Amino acid sequence: MKDLVLAVVGGTGALGGGLALRLARAGFKVSIGSRDAGRAADAAKEVADATGSDRISGTDNFSAAKDADIVFVTVPFASQSATLGDIASVVKGKIVVDTTVPLVPPKVARVQLPAEGSAAAIAAKALGDDVRLVTGFHNVSSHKLSGEGETGCDVLIFGDDVEAREQIVEITNQLGVRALHGGPLDNSVAAEAMTSLLIAINKRYKVKDGAGIMITGIPAG
Repeated sequence: MKDLVLAVVGGTGALGGGLALRLARAGFKVSIGSRDAGRAADAAKEVADATGSDRISGTDNFSAAKDADIVFVTVPFASQSATLGDIASVVKGKIVVDTTVPLVPPKVARVQLPAEGSAAAIAAKALGDDVRLVTGFHNVSSHKLSGEGETGCDVLIFGDDVEAREQIVEITNQLGVRALHGGPLDNSVAAEAMTSLLIAINKRYKVKDGAGIMITGIPAG
């Protein structure tokens, strides 16, 4: 699995940057994508310097997605549709992991689901049936991802393609983040809505590194 190329589209953002760091530390080959290829190259150098990895590169979003085996999409909700539209033609047959949460500023601590029902539903429509769509990483903060060691919270992974979901669970578990199957794509809406709740908790209780969730009753490992 370490021979696969994993693209992080939107990898110059906070969540994408944290994910790229985790992937690099775990020994994966990572391509950081951005609308600006220069920014992506700079971000790739920062990740390489921070991790000592020589398996990191940076380019534009389209090229990163085109040359990757698995594509993580880590862009804000406002950019989701445009970004997925840009890469749709080059991700057919691939696993695409969409991390998008439907946050609508300025009231990001209030659940505001889109008319389509969820960001996952928007992604499914934008990418089509030929893409092995998985969603996840909705409830882990960029701060926790950017750090080293265990994050102390769980990540729920959703998708109708159980084999694709299993592969992302396996990759995530190698990052110091416990991943759990959250069921079919329709269930993604629960985790998407939970993000606004966690933001509200962060504000109320002044949680600096971001509140997370942990599922009890499941033994570690």
